[in-house]
Amino acid sequence: MDDSIRYLLDLAILLFAAKLFGVAGKKIGIPEVVGEILAGLVVGSAVFGFVKESDFLSKMSEIGVIMLMFEAGLGTNLQELKKSGLKATLIACMGVLVPIALGTLLFMSFYGFDVPGSERFNRGLFIGTIMSATSVSITVAALKELGKLNDRVGTTIVSAAIIDDVIGIIVLTIVTGLSGSAASENVGNVLLKVVLFFAGAIGTGFLVYKGMAWLDRRYSHQRRIPIISLCYCFALAYLAETYFGIADITGAYVAGVVLCNLADRDYIEKRIDISSYMIFAPIFFAGIGLKVSFGAMDTKLIFFSICFVLVALIGKVVGCGGCARLLGFNGKDSLRIGAGMMTRGEVALITAQKGLGVGLLTADFFTAVILLILVSSVITPVILKKLYSGKDPEPQAASGVSGAGQTG
Repeated sequence: MDDSIRYLLDLAILLFAAKLFGVAGKKIGIPEVVGEILAGLVVGSAVFGFVKESDFLSKMSEIGVIMLMFEAGLGTNLQELKKSGLKATLIACMGVLVPIALGTLLFMSFYGFDVPGSERFNRGLFIGTIMSATSVSITVAALKELGKLNDRVGTTIVSAAIIDDVIGIIVLTIVTGLSGSAASENVGNVLLKVVLFFAGAIGTGFLVYKGMAWLDRRYSHQRRIPIISLCYCFALAYLAETYFGIADITGAYVAGVVLCNLADRDYIEKRIDISSYMIFAPIFFAGIGLKVSFGAMDTKLIFFSICFVLVALIGKVVGCGGCARLLGFNGKDSLRIGAGMMTRGEVALITAQKGLGVGLLTADFFTAVILLILVSSVITPVILKKLYSGKDPEPQAASGVSGAGQTG
């Protein structure tokens, strides 16, 4: 077989399996995205090995998560975002601090305690840093499917996750700098880049919005509007990561927020969703399953990996959910926020890869990170569906809600 076009067969297998497992998942009462993740696990090297990871699939997967976060930004209710700003910041801070502390203690419980500044302590600190990373792409898809993306809780989760990303960049810079082998920037430069990005995004975003609003009035409900919007999304995602060191998905989300008040917002979202739903999003979700491999794990590492997953999940629920409860959210909403912040994805992978590069993490620990991504990605939508299935003890604040996930 000509390997130069192997990617076509991989696409066919992956998309078919993702759709098959997604539909089957919905039939038995679990979210479609969970089925898609399991599809990647089954056709990937962990089970049958029909499809292997490739640079092409990784790039397609990255486009999928960028489009998903752009849609989340488009569906943002700015009034709710303003209301949740301070609370989301505090929730994000606790969602970083608690997992870092628990992760450091977990590592040293297995591999020995040491004084701050030692190599062992720094490795433990880095394990905690990986735990602190949040990726709400799965949560966004699950909340969208439930029709709860833009209520008070959904907006708080997405806002807190974006802020978590920014805090994570700063923490990652500090921790990698502790290794002594990392030629990383100082914290002041990182903070400056973060401030410059958001200042630039807000400043230019105002001009972009005015220009897009003019085009929207002139060419209402024409396909050039979503195409230009998507171009803006990709450009801001690129600029965020390349020049400011901020995750591209954060740039994509900000691009969506800039355009969320356009008259044709729903039209843009529907058009973007066609491409996302048909190809890019399933590849992203199935791609998580593709990354799983269970080779070369000893008993101690297996036990550590199980504890790593449990502590990481509990850390977010305690940190984010507990903080939300203290800030006035009711018990059920606090659990929803804690559960919604449990998912890990590309941010945890990027963090782990940085650790490999500077010698704070060895390759054998990478499977534990993949396991965390897989478990959190599978159980979070299930838990959220369960938490939203009952009657709320208190009425939610009214807000616009985007359409639920598609079926077919």
